[in-house]
Amino acid sequence: MTGIEFSKPLAAHETPIPGVVLYDLPVHGDNRGWFKENWQREKMLTLGLPDFGPVQNNISFNEKAGTTRGIHGEPWDKYVSVATGRIFGAWVDLREGPSFGSVFTAELDASKAIFIPRGVGNAFQTLEDGTAYTYLVNDHWSADAQSQYTFLNLSDETVSIPWPIPLEKAELSDKDRAHPRLAEVSPMAPRKTLVLGADGQLGRALREAYDGDANVEFATRHEFDLSDAAAYSGRNWKNYSTIINAAAYTAVDKAETAEGRRTAWAINVSAVARLAQIAVEHRLTLVHVSSDYVFDGTAELHSEDEPFSPLGVYGQTKAAADAVVSVVPRHYIVRTSWVIGEGGNFVRTMANLAGKGVKPSVVNDQIGRLSFTTDIAAGIRHLLDSHAPFGVYNLTNDGEPQSWADVASSVYALTGHEGSDVTGVSSQEYFEGKEAAPRPANSVLNLAKLQKTGFEAPSSQSRLEGYLGQEVAAP
Repeated sequence: MTGIEFSKPLAAHETPIPGVVLYDLPVHGDNRGWFKENWQREKMLTLGLPDFGPVQNNISFNEKAGTTRGIHGEPWDKYVSVATGRIFGAWVDLREGPSFGSVFTAELDASKAIFIPRGVGNAFQTLEDGTAYTYLVNDHWSADAQSQYTFLNLSDETVSIPWPIPLEKAELSDKDRAHPRLAEVSPMAPRKTLVLGADGQLGRALREAYDGDANVEFATRHEFDLSDAAAYSGRNWKNYSTIINAAAYTAVDKAETAEGRRTAWAINVSAVARLAQIAVEHRLTLVHVSSDYVFDGTAELHSEDEPFSPLGVYGQTKAAADAVVSVVPRHYIVRTSWVIGEGGNFVRTMANLAGKGVKPSVVNDQIGRLSFTTDIAAGIRHLLDSHAPFGVYNLTNDGEPQSWADVASSVYALTGHEGSDVTGVSSQEYFEGKEAAPRPANSVLNLAKLQKTGFEAPSSQSRLEGYLGQEVAAP
């Protein structure tokens, strides 16, 4: 084992290919031989290695120096090292994006390892006889997976890899000799994002937020029925990286009935538990939309870490779902309130009443901020695109908190009517004699945590003005 540097510190080195990281491994030797920790999860995570969840360990034994194995971009991550011998490794980015075609080369012996993300082409040439090349992968091989490989010719002139042993003198397979040049390679697309509930208010806003992005797939309630177990087993989840769950049962008052209670728990909790299990098993990011109803509204300002205190069935189901999603390693719980988007909502109802000359009584002791779906969708995309730390984030529009009566008065005024036509009444007065779920008196959410990630939603008043302007302009 001459040439190996013993007892050097564990260290990580970035490379020109995004996500490809070269590691120095401590090798401890004496007169008997040597020992190393080839992969140690806790130490590697501390160095920044993704917790990629290897499920298979493969070894390629190569009898002669000069054995060269082709540039294969595979649909999984791998962690490569050498058990004995030496290799010249070559890696080419074959993923869609600006780094496509980037190259990195290095010699590896027992004291080095390298992490290769999905879609980066991997090749090596042995520099010693009897070289054993080993790699951990985070998916099981299958014929379906192999059909997703991307290949590049070892002698491609564009990437121009400086093979130590000329390819005409090396041992190659006929398949590797026949692979295409870079100009003919179809880049490997990233894993997809799946948006559930794409026909709802938030789902429609997410369609606009991701308009033109071919890697985002939308499923309506008809296309992915959350109550049908077959929907969860009917997809190859290996092709996805993220699930955005924009579907929910939101009939707050109906949830208090026997039928509504069962449906609310089925959609808001049982279905979410299935999604959480899928996210854990396939290392997906799960984005889940929560609600101010997980609180009783007694706090002046609700922070993300406030203990749950739901008043009604709907709030109980949303709190239960939050608890379920919180155990998913890669999760964003987006907590919002008073949602306004395309379709039936409070603002449209008030605008219609104003147009008909109705002078309504509206609750004035429930306080909060409107959340326009355009901004909820933008906030979700920001969290994903910026790789913000996983966890819970409050996401509403900003500005001064208002009561429902204040919002209604603004709607009347902005549509050319008298704001004074709206009469404020207490919740007790408004709901007297009606079957209604209890509601939090204060729904104002603290937005500081989200703002620290670089996202600030506009004020609810400015959004309301724009929203009503569009409504008035619509035929």
